[in-house]
Formats: sequence, C-alpha cells, structure tokens
Amino acid sequence: MAEGRTLRIVALYPQLMNIYADRGNLIVLERRCRWRGIGFELRGSGPGERLPAGADLYYIGGGQDRDQELCARDLVRLKRDDLAAEIERGAVLLAVCGGYQLLGHEYRLGDRTLPGAGLVDLSTVREDGPRLIGDAAIEVELEPGSRRILAGFENHGGRTHLGPGARPLGRVLSGHGNNGRDGHEGARVGNVIGTYLHGPLLPKNAWFADWLIATALSLEQPLAPLDDRLEDAAHRSALRAAGLA
Repeated sequence: MAEGRTLRIVALYPQLMNIYADRGNLIVLERRCRWRGIGFELRGSGPGERLPAGADLYYIGGGQDRDQELCARDLVRLKRDDLAAEIERGAVLLAVCGGYQLLGHEYRLGDRTLPGAGLVDLSTVREDGPRLIGDAAIEVELEPGSRRILAGFENHGGRTHLGPGARPLGRVLSGHGNNGRDGHEGARVGNVIGTYLHGPLLPKNAWFADWLIATALSLEQPLAPLDDRLEDAAHRSALRAAGLA
C-alpha cells in the first residue's frame, strides 16, 4: 500500500549537476507521488557536506566539466563510503550523464583524470572525435520478461566502457549509447542505475519514474494508475524524435 508512505530523496550537488534541466526528474517524482497520496521529502547534499543517511533514492544529474571535477573529488573524499553503505542497505541510486560517469573507476580527459566513486565497474575516457549527440532510445528489461523502451537525449564527449562487474542498462535502438560502438547504453548493478539519457529523462518516460518510486519504496503491489495521456504523448513524441514509430 503506497498511500500514506513517504519517498525520501537526496539530490547530490543539485546546484552544480543540473545541466539540460535534469532537475525536472525530481519534479516528476514529486508530482507522481503527490497525485497518489505519497509523501515526498527532498534534501540536497553539496560540496563539503556529508551524505544524509536513510533516503530511499539518491540522485545525481549531469554537469559541466569544471563542476563535474569539483563534484568528483568531493564525492570520493566525503560521500563515497556512505553512499556505498546506503546502496548496500537497499537504497536506489539514479545517476544521469556526468553523474553516471562519476560512478565508475575514473574519467580520463587527456592529461587529467577525474577520480571515480568505484560504485560500478566502468571507466570513461574522452576520446578524439565528435561528441555523441542526439535523440536516442534504448530497450530495457528492468523486470524479468518485461521489456520497455526508454527515450531521451544524449550529449557526451566521454566514451564509457563497462567491465565484467556491470551490465548495460539497455540495448541501443537509436542513438550512440555508451561509446557509439558496442550497442550498449547505461549501466545497472542491482538498484544502481546510470544512463546518458536526459533532457530530462523522466518526463518522457513516466513508467520509469513509477518503477523508481515503487522500487525505492519496496512496494509489493503496483502503484495506483494515473491519467497519463499527456505523459504517453510525450513518450511517443520522444520515440518519434529518435526515429522510432
């Protein structure tokens, strides 16, 4: 029973890691909770601050290179161990674009290397060549036997490569994905999800927002349905933009 529950979210670096309107993901989660009678609590954790404990979902968006470097060093120094403990406890972590890159071992940018949190077995490198930009769509299987499509926008110069300890979030149907070569997009390890899709992601994929809410609250019953005609239209529009019927 979801009504009367409260979804507690901590946004990491909400002022710095908010490129391409990634804050819109938090707004979607708040609205879809409120419409169902689910409480919503949002806290932020910026540079120099310890990670608040006890949240159901931790979130980090994308950012510019300078801001990303500041956050990378703060994440490793102050928050990594606490975040790993929260994930082990069962909390969900959603990381988008620059935040996704920070989940891995490192991000190499020419003669500089940003430290990664080491929460997911992946590495990212800034290679020569164009940025990977455009509307994209991927096929995901978040629950066994249930395949759905996530649609969004990608814009990244880094090429991400997964190690054997991680599996891709989805299969690229349209767009570039992690590196433009292997046909994979994002990464998933248990309740930790990273993706390059933003613009923001959840307004275009309301069903995924609901999955995050239900998973973060450990609900055994499905969430109450909503009138999602506008949300479904937004999803179809994003699919068309990505070249899918």
